Amino acid sequence: MVVDEHRRRRTFADLAGAVDRAAAGLLARGVRPGDVVSWQLPNRIETITFTLALARIGAVQNPLVMMLRERELTFICRQAGARWLAVPGTFRDVDHEAMARTVAKAQPGLEVLLIDGELPEGDPATLPPPPPADGTAARWIFYTSGTTSDPKGARHTDQGLIAASGTFCAHLALRPADVTATLLPLAHVGGIAHVLSSLRTGSGMITSAVFDPQTTPDLLAGEGVTLVGSGLPFIQVYLARQRERDTPLFPRARVTLCGGSPRPEALHQQVKRELGGVGVVSGYGMTECPYITWGRWDDNDEDHARSEGCPGPGGEVIVVRADGSRAEDGESGELRVKGPQLMLGYVDAALDAEAFDEDGYFRTGDLGYRDARGYVTVTGRIKDVIIRKMENISARELEELLVTHEAVADVAVIGLPDPETGERACAVVVPADPGAPPGLASLCEHLRAHGLSTRKLPEQLELVEALPRNAMGKVVKRELTSRFKETA
Repeated sequence: MVVDEHRRRRTFADLAGAVDRAAAGLLARGVRPGDVVSWQLPNRIETITFTLALARIGAVQNPLVMMLRERELTFICRQAGARWLAVPGTFRDVDHEAMARTVAKAQPGLEVLLIDGELPEGDPATLPPPPPADGTAARWIFYTSGTTSDPKGARHTDQGLIAASGTFCAHLALRPADVTATLLPLAHVGGIAHVLSSLRTGSGMITSAVFDPQTTPDLLAGEGVTLVGSGLPFIQVYLARQRERDTPLFPRARVTLCGGSPRPEALHQQVKRELGGVGVVSGYGMTECPYITWGRWDDNDEDHARSEGCPGPGGEVIVVRADGSRAEDGESGELRVKGPQLMLGYVDAALDAEAFDEDGYFRTGDLGYRDARGYVTVTGRIKDVIIRKMENISARELEELLVTHEAVADVAVIGLPDPETGERACAVVVPADPGAPPGLASLCEHLRAHGLSTRKLPEQLELVEALPRNAMGKVVKRELTSRFKETA
């Protein structure tokens, strides 16, 4: 059963019929097996139907989160070789149809597919046989900002995403009586993994196009959520709502899911005491290798509070020292991963050599350690990425645009700890004229004028006389983080 914020309901039997009709309709519209279909659609039952219909046809899907704007869409659609760009008309006061048509005008052969309400339908009898269950064919392209200015497209197979959902299902002991809150974007690799997890176990799923601090917790409570999700910003809202009540907000809660951003260790005990269930259960992964680890629902409190769990079947996490040698259990180093859910490689194959080591492990750029049982704890990042509300923000991209502002002589962007969002983006600026420094509003206006997504805008500005640099001329960001973390 799938339920949305309007309390619309679809059984899986209803969904199966709708998927076949939509697949036939898309086929009649011209979508063909192997076509790359970029889609930027909000969390709706129709979006779930649409993505499953594309899978039925055998299209290559390129899901795009709703916050991307023209600049990013143009780059992604061109690099991915998109044949179709599916969008709603208007969503949250943004005219996505107009934006998509501008993107399509610059890319010959790209057609816009308007998905606003009902999906195209046709006769399922016209459908060809389902595509072969080929574990080597790239059926998905998910883009991540990573550490570079341009997004990177990770190529995934159906079997890889199924393996990722398998780790989630096994470690959380997902069963038909469960109801999962699927509030992260369906266009995110984790959103697709949640859909697959519900389908393979017959468990319920609640989704919403918009997270509303007032109405969404009531929706989850009314539908009997058992897996409360998912991430620090949501959890903070749930705790605030619970503190306004004398009775449990989520009486059926088994676990509260976390992941995608740093979290304080004390959060687990807060959640266990106030929201109920076993407390926080977290997982670790990235667009390139989703759900490589998950905590188990029956782990002890220390594991829930500190670790990201252990790998599922076939998954591996190793820790590598700076000299390339393997670290011992408990010793910190770079986390590298391998498993059935690991991407085939990037759309830009030139990035693969740097991404993988000589043994085929993906270099995550994250720092951490594992214990003798294989449980992983993340302690930091090599990557210059800010994780805010479970979204990656490239500091370099912000810096490259901010330094073009007339009032900016030099700039560094850092992530500062934030109890609500995990991290906040702070721009540390050396003014061109100390007597007339830029303001945060002016900088954000400048970034928007360059087509930057609102989700990437900094929310803090600090002015300095000079940036600390090492002998190689590189900015020593740890000094800035230490200096300004108390101001976050």
